[in-house]
Amino acid sequence: MSGYERGRILYKFADLIDQHVEELAMLDTVDAGKLFLVGKVWDIPGAAHLLRYYAGAADKIHGETLKMAQRMHGYTLKEPVGVVGHIVPWNYPTTMFFFKVSPALAAGCTVVVKPAEQTPLSALFYAHLAREAGVPDGVLNVVPGFGPTAGAAVASHMDVDKLSFTGSTEVGRLVMKAAAESNLKPISLELGGKSPVVIFDDADLDMAVKLVNFATYTNKGEICVAGSRVYVQEGIYDAFVKKAAELAKKSVVGDPFNPRVNQGPQVDKDQYEKVLKYIDIGMREGATLVTGGKPCGDKGYYIEPTIFTDVKDDMSIVQDEIFGPVMALMKFKTVEEVIQKANNTRYGLAAGIVTKNIDIANTVSRSIRAGAIWINCYLAFDPDAPFGGYKMSGFGKDMGMDGLEKYLQTKTVVTPLYNTPWL
Repeated sequence: MSGYERGRILYKFADLIDQHVEELAMLDTVDAGKLFLVGKVWDIPGAAHLLRYYAGAADKIHGETLKMAQRMHGYTLKEPVGVVGHIVPWNYPTTMFFFKVSPALAAGCTVVVKPAEQTPLSALFYAHLAREAGVPDGVLNVVPGFGPTAGAAVASHMDVDKLSFTGSTEVGRLVMKAAAESNLKPISLELGGKSPVVIFDDADLDMAVKLVNFATYTNKGEICVAGSRVYVQEGIYDAFVKKAAELAKKSVVGDPFNPRVNQGPQVDKDQYEKVLKYIDIGMREGATLVTGGKPCGDKGYYIEPTIFTDVKDDMSIVQDEIFGPVMALMKFKTVEEVIQKANNTRYGLAAGIVTKNIDIANTVSRSIRAGAIWINCYLAFDPDAPFGGYKMSGFGKDMGMDGLEKYLQTKTVVTPLYNTPWL
């Protein structure tokens, strides 16, 4: 198809998503314990927005005319990379589906999507809507299954030309190995994170407390960019701890379909037990539990929003990605000290900075080794803003034109010029 035709289909696909917002939000809530209201207002409309962004780009993919040194005419073509395998995580089933599928379809690729075994329902619904929108048979394929079987098959398949994976760093290694041992398919990885949020003395205290609460507890902490390492400058540290604990205690944990609830259940028993294990490790390693730390209620996988203080940089709750509602609060004195602390991690996905001083904001944002830096805001995602990590948080970008480029490959075409009046 021409890019124009692909764009028209993607626009129709987005319109169909708009018509089924409630059903789709409901599926992600049932599968993942996500807040229904957030899905309805943010996740599902955001997917349609991203589709339209790439629909608009589909007919604007082009190469360049080259200025050759010889008597040659040269140009480049941007070709779709081919069959793309997408392995999607369970924490944001809809968002991650469209982070990957939207640019790949806009580029002209065919895709095989392996949704997480915990959350396959919305992916299957999207395949149905894609067919209704006019996506031809065989272009968008959804293959539910488990990682060691279905995921491994996609990663190692000789006819898959490109692989995009979002998930844990441990599984990312396996995916990379499978790609290397099969057909050396190029891959992009968006992996774990342990993102720092740095609060300076000049910050608006109430704003900073709310921002950190949002950064840590959004989606019950099951988010790769969770701002779970919080560094507060010593001048406001004590006041910050007090206010952060008060706000965490006000959080309503319960039924994710209830619009008054702030936090739903962890995705499954394994994740629930992992989070509680890390809370126990934090206490045993000497951190002070300020609030939370316990299950909520007698049924379900609900955990109280948790805050630790007296935390050291080498503790497990600071170094490991917990993927749950656990905040580690630490004190710092100087800009130089906090830059060193923020970078003392194997991850590099995101970071937050809260300050009114533009010089500090510029210095720290350029010094932290992470793929996304949010100043006086957090989770500031946008279709035009590329997203991806440094270090063991992976490589390759989703969103923006960077997200489209990774599904294209460049071909150079050269032909001789005879009797040309100019070169």
